[in-house]
Amino acid sequence: MDKIKIAIAGIGNCASSLIQGIEYYKNKEEDDAIGLMHWNIGGYRPFDIQVVAAFDIDVRKVGKDISEAILSPPNCTTVFCPDMPESGVLVKMGCILDGVSEHMASYDAKRSFLPSDEGEADKETVVNVLKESGAEILLNFLPVGSEEAAKFYAECAIDAGVAFINNMPVFIVSNPEWAAKFEEKGIPIIGDDVKAQLGATITHRTLVDLFRKRGVKLERTYQLNTGGNTDFLNMLNRNRLESKKESKTEAVQSVAGTRIDADNIHVGPSDYVPWQNDNKVCFLRMEGKLFGDVPMNIELRLSVEDSPNSAGVVIDAIRCCKVALDRGIGGILHSPSAYFMKHPPKQVTDDEAYAMTNDFIGGFRDN
Repeated sequence: MDKIKIAIAGIGNCASSLIQGIEYYKNKEEDDAIGLMHWNIGGYRPFDIQVVAAFDIDVRKVGKDISEAILSPPNCTTVFCPDMPESGVLVKMGCILDGVSEHMASYDAKRSFLPSDEGEADKETVVNVLKESGAEILLNFLPVGSEEAAKFYAECAIDAGVAFINNMPVFIVSNPEWAAKFEEKGIPIIGDDVKAQLGATITHRTLVDLFRKRGVKLERTYQLNTGGNTDFLNMLNRNRLESKKESKTEAVQSVAGTRIDADNIHVGPSDYVPWQNDNKVCFLRMEGKLFGDVPMNIELRLSVEDSPNSAGVVIDAIRCCKVALDRGIGGILHSPSAYFMKHPPKQVTDDEAYAMTNDFIGGFRDN
């Protein structure tokens, strides 16, 4: 099979885990490949992906080979593939807009962003890079709260005629106006806001669905998350949290059956703990009533390395997007979006989304 050529906006921890993973699985066979939901999607394996273009705004990454940039500060995720070969692809200066929150300047440089003084890229420059590189899919890995910057790259994808996977909580795929633009151009899109492989929200959703199926009334719940990566530092600016909180909350509400009163549900990032680095800790509590109105509760603590936890999901999203390109399918890919993303245009249970996505992979029409 030909390589799936991708471009990435934002070479942070999530991009680091994804790029490491593409190399890591080159030395694996299907029967010993741990940590993947699908080994083969449309004939494409996890390592049949090639990064051909990359954009960032940090001086420690711009101009560097992506193999070096993914290990540069402020990235702090686990290095599980230390022998990364040079790719020959240099990280290009992107467009900042609202991608850097002002409060980050108050923190140690190794923890925060250091914007390069190289001139910001305009839309024409980014579009030309996408076209000249042969990129087929553009991945959005920008920081939470980068509303204008995310829309900038979405417009670049439309103008360049490349597919778009929105891994962050800016509502593009789930926004009918934006979705219509991609539909009109016949460009496949997946989004919004990637789910982890086994993270806080997917665990929360699974337990809420279990309550519903077992006839337990869920009365109140919270999900509190702490971490030490730039995402958590960035979210100390509470003004950047609105879409993230909405995305995570709706992901839980959508499987509750009866919606939980807003005062009785809290889902969202809680605090920045620097020494945690890319490790994310979730504290989850659910209170409900069983048979005879007898009360019960669950408390759970989940600790995961945040970025590798999403990389396998993104590898599947990339391959589903490529399958759509191969089949001439444009617009929203509803099944993959429902399975891989927290805030898809159509919310269904994870069991349904899993079955729908497998049907899509198998050649059935997307719903």
